[in-house]
Amino acid sequence: MPSYSIIENFEVHKNNRFLEIAEALKPELLHKEIKAEKEIMVGKDRQMRTVITEEHPIENLYAKSLKRDDTVFVDFGDHAVGYVTLELSKTGSHQDAPVYFYLKFGERLEEMTDKTADYDGWLSRGWIQEEYIHVDVLPAKVKLPRRYSFRYMELRVIDTSAKFQLKIDGISCDTVSAVDMESVKPVDFGDPLLNQIDLVSRKTLKECMQDVFEDGPKRDRRMWLGDLRLQARANYYTFKNYDLAKRCMYIFAGLLFNEGKLSACVFTEPEMEPDDTYLLDYALFFSSVLLDYYEATGDLETLRDLYDVAIDQIRIAMTQLNEKNVVEDLGDAFWCFLDWGDGLNKQAGATAVLIYCIRYGIRLTKILDKQEDISWLEEKQAMLKEAAVKEFWDEALGMFVSGPDRQASWATQIWMILARVFDKETNCKLIHHVMEVNPRIRMVTPYMYHHYIDALIRCDEKELALEEMKRYWGEMIRDGADTFWELYNPYNREESPYGSSMVNSYCHAWSCTPTYFLRKFYMDNEK
Repeated sequence: MPSYSIIENFEVHKNNRFLEIAEALKPELLHKEIKAEKEIMVGKDRQMRTVITEEHPIENLYAKSLKRDDTVFVDFGDHAVGYVTLELSKTGSHQDAPVYFYLKFGERLEEMTDKTADYDGWLSRGWIQEEYIHVDVLPAKVKLPRRYSFRYMELRVIDTSAKFQLKIDGISCDTVSAVDMESVKPVDFGDPLLNQIDLVSRKTLKECMQDVFEDGPKRDRRMWLGDLRLQARANYYTFKNYDLAKRCMYIFAGLLFNEGKLSACVFTEPEMEPDDTYLLDYALFFSSVLLDYYEATGDLETLRDLYDVAIDQIRIAMTQLNEKNVVEDLGDAFWCFLDWGDGLNKQAGATAVLIYCIRYGIRLTKILDKQEDISWLEEKQAMLKEAAVKEFWDEALGMFVSGPDRQASWATQIWMILARVFDKETNCKLIHHVMEVNPRIRMVTPYMYHHYIDALIRCDEKELALEEMKRYWGEMIRDGADTFWELYNPYNREESPYGSSMVNSYCHAWSCTPTYFLRKFYMDNEK
């Protein structure tokens, strides 16, 4: 189901001082050239899954002469984000016509066999990474102007002429990121799979750390507040690039819109501009992002600067309660995220997120000794917890329910646990009951699985959390992930919220948090 927002009478209220602070923190990106590693042949196995059927040294490709309808596939050996250069020449007679070829880039192997003509999703097909190129004069060095996010590349010769053939002499990529993988010391967690999960998590995060914390370098290539919260947490235990986190907070706070609301996401080009999308849960998370940053840095000046923006998001959310003192259910409108689960009702989960973020707000107010705000927030927290139990708890089911159909979902239970509506002992019983019952509305994104792992750890189920991490993120690795994906449903590996997995992101920020959990909770020097 399409999910987007268009706000009528949308107005942006810029705080130029905040935006100037953000601009001063803009990173100088690090560049590293990598070269294509192998020529590969691609086909289907008996289960109709895309596989590599042959592989050869890249020199094998460079020795070939390519004519009309020839297709070759290249493997760079690992995920890359950057700018591709092709060194081309010709064999045969003098070039008497332009060479015309097609390029396609893929983050996973399956994208090499996807048929773009079959795309029927509701997101723009412009997100599919492909190019049609004419080269009038050979030899030539063709530098592609677009940044690509990929591991695999297809080149199909559409035409040359009968008198000459195309020759490839080199393929390279100028990769870019705000950080370097070598700056983070690997940790041995005593399990090869956990070590690999940690590595892939860090690689995912690194690829998304550009001028800002992007959600995905293939798509959407912008900054979402919900993703930022998880990226920043992982960053504090790995790359420790505090300036990038600070920059992103000031960008969001410097681009408020109607009623002082925070946008769910910000476009970064040609200039910083907020999307006209408001998501209740994402806006509320600003208090969490701010406290996480303060605890990592001790930067009291930034806390003072951005405090009002954080608390205002709670005030705004409080205006969206109904007469029962829970968040008003806006149905299928794109008003709260939680997860991409099909049919997921958001009312109870949104109420739980509000309670959760009030707890962060209280901690912010105590640091700054804002006594009036402390009293108000504590009063609202108690009121909301009482209302949540009264309105959403179903004693017969032993779970929280949501919406007019009293839907029980994984997301609702997890957020109620994280909101601490019940005490820890009751929450522990609830999480085990949910695992036993396995509600039909399951989790489908690493974003929601992050909160599931968090809930298990908060219920003192660290070993179970570790096993679930290995099961979910480990299965992604077994399915070929070099970086972790935007969406991974083990029950339906090709699931997409956009109508087609061709535009799914296979390097996505919100999936990078196993490294945060592993380094925070499973190291000897645990914090």
